[in-house]
Amino acid sequence: MMTSRHWLARPFGERSTLTFLAVLCGAMALVVLANLLPADHPLHVSTYTVTLLGKYLCYALLAVAVDLVWGYLGILSLGHGAFFALGGYAMGMYLMRQIGDRGVYGDPLLPDFMVFLDWDSLPWYWLGFDMPGVAFAMVLLAPGLLALVFGFLAFRSRVTGVYLSIITQALTFALMLAFFRNEMGFGGNNGLTDFKELLGFDLSADSTRLGLFIASGVALALGFLLCRAIVVSKLGRVCVAVRDAESRTRFLGYRVERYQLFVFVVSAMLAGVAGALYVPQVGIINPSEFSPLFSIEVVVWVALGGRATLYGAVIGALAVNYAKSVFTGIMPEAWLFALGALFVLVTVLLPQGIAGLLSRRRQHDDAPNNMAVKQEATP
Repeated sequence: MMTSRHWLARPFGERSTLTFLAVLCGAMALVVLANLLPADHPLHVSTYTVTLLGKYLCYALLAVAVDLVWGYLGILSLGHGAFFALGGYAMGMYLMRQIGDRGVYGDPLLPDFMVFLDWDSLPWYWLGFDMPGVAFAMVLLAPGLLALVFGFLAFRSRVTGVYLSIITQALTFALMLAFFRNEMGFGGNNGLTDFKELLGFDLSADSTRLGLFIASGVALALGFLLCRAIVVSKLGRVCVAVRDAESRTRFLGYRVERYQLFVFVVSAMLAGVAGALYVPQVGIINPSEFSPLFSIEVVVWVALGGRATLYGAVIGALAVNYAKSVFTGIMPEAWLFALGALFVLVTVLLPQGIAGLLSRRRQHDDAPNNMAVKQEATP
């Protein structure tokens, strides 16, 4: 009988996983060392660049979460931006409580936007967010509970395909409209901002920025390993069976909705962690993160990188966001058209994404060696 330890250790036996971890750790080490060099050194990496790369790593973790449910379970979620934003708001609430009397209005308890809106007391759902343990638990619980309730209702009703995609998009749009309202107590249109410190560390300090970058990389590595552990397990094989032939899998006796619900909740919690690490690095969280357009853009990252590969989702997220940073400065008005054209070209020319192209090249390079082995084995 396979033990849980063996199940979690299986990804470390894969060459692709070890390669991914080696590349990620090596790249992070180079960025850290380059940032520690003197500012006038030609290889110095600025703190601004470190923060930008940390944001990219958060996006990569979000893309891995989407690829887990879309690539291996067949659920095209157009609402994962909601889970990302909920994790970000949980972290933002903690950071707002850490400001204390250093805010503009000097109130030791109420955030500035509540004082401005004449709130006389802290809402009950803000209580406990001054404690990091409660706040960090809510980073997982808020998106996890939403995914649990939504998934239970949707999967029990056997809502699938394009209908499920539309419902997930409607969910994130409804949350966006709700969080825009000042009465919700989350800052309305302006959201939460003007953060000061995290766990006692000054958020404006270079060392804190570097620490957040490292934390984002570690979270990506752990999230990737967790997803790989799920994919290579019996659970993962059942998920692929549900993706390819849901009716036949039900006929074999599997409770399909339970597998769907579990993986969907895990994916939502990973998205929440990505959002929580994203907020202190960008310095703000507002309802625009709930935008359905953002969730669609995440799907584009996964499609570009390569669906059902996990590492392809990371490649797609890094490539698209780097291109976005470059081209929004060169042609800001035409960037969305460029993104749409990129998605169409990849769909037509690279249906399996960048990861599929890399896989075909590796198979092509290995073909002569395999032929030689067959010839030697022939008597």
